[in-house]
Amino acid sequence: MENVRVRFAPSPTGPLHIGGVRTALFNYLFAKKHNGTFVLRIEDTDQTRYVANAENYITESLEWCGIPFDEGPGKNEKFGPYRQSERKDIYKKYADALVASNQAYYAFDTAEELTDIRNQAEANKTVFVYNNVSRETLNNSINLSKEEVENKLTAGEKYVIRFKTPKDQKLILDDMIRGEITIDTNTLDDKILFKSDGMPTYHLANIVDDHLMEISHVIRGEEWLPSLPLHSLLYEAFGWIAPKFAHLPLILKPVGKGKLSKRDGDKLGFPVFPLDYINKETNEVSTGYKEEGYFNDAFINMLALLGWNPGTEQELFSLEELCKEFSIERVSKSGAKFSIDKTKWFNQQYMMSTDVSKIVIEFKILNKDLISDYDDDYIYKVITSVRERATFTKDLWELSDYYFVNPTSYDEKTARKQWKEDTSAIMTAVLETIKNVTEFNSKNIEGKVKEYITANELGFGKVLQPLRLSIVGAMKGPDLFEIIEMIGKENAIKRIENAIQKLG
Repeated sequence: MENVRVRFAPSPTGPLHIGGVRTALFNYLFAKKHNGTFVLRIEDTDQTRYVANAENYITESLEWCGIPFDEGPGKNEKFGPYRQSERKDIYKKYADALVASNQAYYAFDTAEELTDIRNQAEANKTVFVYNNVSRETLNNSINLSKEEVENKLTAGEKYVIRFKTPKDQKLILDDMIRGEITIDTNTLDDKILFKSDGMPTYHLANIVDDHLMEISHVIRGEEWLPSLPLHSLLYEAFGWIAPKFAHLPLILKPVGKGKLSKRDGDKLGFPVFPLDYINKETNEVSTGYKEEGYFNDAFINMLALLGWNPGTEQELFSLEELCKEFSIERVSKSGAKFSIDKTKWFNQQYMMSTDVSKIVIEFKILNKDLISDYDDDYIYKVITSVRERATFTKDLWELSDYYFVNPTSYDEKTARKQWKEDTSAIMTAVLETIKNVTEFNSKNIEGKVKEYITANELGFGKVLQPLRLSIVGAMKGPDLFEIIEMIGKENAIKRIENAIQKLG
């Protein structure tokens, strides 16, 4: 495949939803699979919904996800500018060209006039649509003389330029995911392409920019599928070769019906944005996957499998593997149900496979005041011993606190069950046994303690469970004797003495 160029074209109207991130990801994977270019274009023609910090949020999100753009605002601006608001002088001539070729027209209908027409249609139990039938009777350049149109334009009357949808045509369109789609043009309305304020609508700007930026494939969300007929007609009207289109399936709610929304995340307690987002108007903070503790590669791995099937049983992929294996033909037509449990599973798998040194860095940041006396080698060993039980780095402290802090309290339920009348005497004997271990490693400690148990004909649980309670403070943690070796003889002695004193 030659000269593949794809684009991710979000609107800066708020935080980037994970559905948008997945669209960016699939574009990125397709580009890298075919040695192509991944373009970021900011589609900010709707200035009424523009949010000042949204563009930075988009670029920071892509960077954190590990899918940075090759071309875009401030980067390799071969076809710049990449913000549509900075390109507005480009679009007017294309709108005028369509008017000149009788494929678009000026419409001077006021909002009040259109409202009256809609109300009248509703009273007649019909629906008004501005289309190839109704346009013949409305306030537009189809029905006005050339002189009347020029007078209105000269007088500065507000207008829009609408596309003149052809009558009685059957469009046969091709989608890389959905296959052949047939559309009757009589079902389409005459969309607005340009407004008298000098700004194009999404439809015109999108087509012109894709053409000028030499976009070869348009991979976008399913919500844009209804725009495909108009966009195809616009390419034809301009005499341009259209890119290939692929419309991605929706990411569905966990219950399986409807598009996943922020409300679902708020209700069920999971993020729907890659990074934390602060609403400047309400100061509401929406939690992101990064701040929630997810690894960026786990997040990306999860998103890749929402709607794409590799055709094998493999579920864990590095980004490099995804770039190699991704195929647009294996993207599903039907929606992909989001699962927070599966998302956590991905993170847990990455917790097990990620270089422990990276986890050490984050663990130290999260717990700097509690572990400042310990070196990286010790922390590395601690994390290695407990990470298989963790989903997030923030879970590691609760799983490993006893490696760093001597317990001052003990799990009450376990203490009532395990600490009998004779337990203090048994623990005193175990204490002496541990004091007498010369080469203090887990193997020797285990051997000596088990010798004591066997020699005194005691049950292993009768000794080892209260010993774990003494060392850890609860019935948790990996191999008990490895813990004792890690904390050292002096700490082990202190902990057993303290337990005897408090529980005896």
